Amino acid sequence: MHENRSTPDLIDSHAHLDDQAFAADREEVIDRAWRAGVGDMIVPGVDARSWPGIKALCARHSRLHPAFGLHPMFLHKHVPADVDALSSWLDEENVVAVGEIGLDFQVEGLDRDSQRQFFLRQLQLARQRDLPVIVHARGALEEVSLTLRRTGGLRGVVHSFSGSWQQAQHLWDIGFHLGIGGPVTYPRAQRLRRIVAQMPIDFLLLESDAPDQPDAAHRGERNEPGRIVDVLQCVAALRSESVAHVAAATSANARRLFALDRRNS
Repeated sequence: MHENRSTPDLIDSHAHLDDQAFAADREEVIDRAWRAGVGDMIVPGVDARSWPGIKALCARHSRLHPAFGLHPMFLHKHVPADVDALSSWLDEENVVAVGEIGLDFQVEGLDRDSQRQFFLRQLQLARQRDLPVIVHARGALEEVSLTLRRTGGLRGVVHSFSGSWQQAQHLWDIGFHLGIGGPVTYPRAQRLRRIVAQMPIDFLLLESDAPDQPDAAHRGERNEPGRIVDVLQCVAALRSESVAHVAAATSANARRLFALDRRNS
């Protein structure tokens, strides 16, 4: 395993490797990512039932790092006591973030007030523990940004960013990164591509969101962490910068945000 490894050493800041989509070949997927040049991978949780599996998976692989959180799309699975349980899970060794958390106003039937309550309580836990947050903000980016600013004392990444230049600027003004993955490779994503081309690279993270959001060349297929190499190449071309430069910069951003150097030592 792990032979003929490619460079550069990329970091996938968002991969749901615990997902059932990888049940049959999870180890092979991880190995393909390694050989493609992906080193560390952040594995965020979505509900309380996902946390034990993520903990066990990351315990078997030193370059996989757990994040625990309550995702708004799984609101029907959450109970208020899960936030109290999360507080204990965040004390686990090697936890790198609170996530995936946030708001989703696009999916019908998700009570917005309940989402807000779970989101705010988890932000408070992150601030208390000085942990970064991995934020989902679909159809709710404006409110998410305002909540992050009002709460204060936070840092993190807005995963799968799809907003405007002004919204992006508001986020990096408060120290938040933008998670960029497969959607940027689609030529029709003109607004996102313009933002990625011009934004400060210090706030850019690469992500797969595997098994979701594949790049344009793999549309309709199960996504894998190794394919962030295609995202990297697209981002480098959009910015007219070398692949090596973008790889080094985005990996340094992820290491700094998630304190990976300290955890890998």
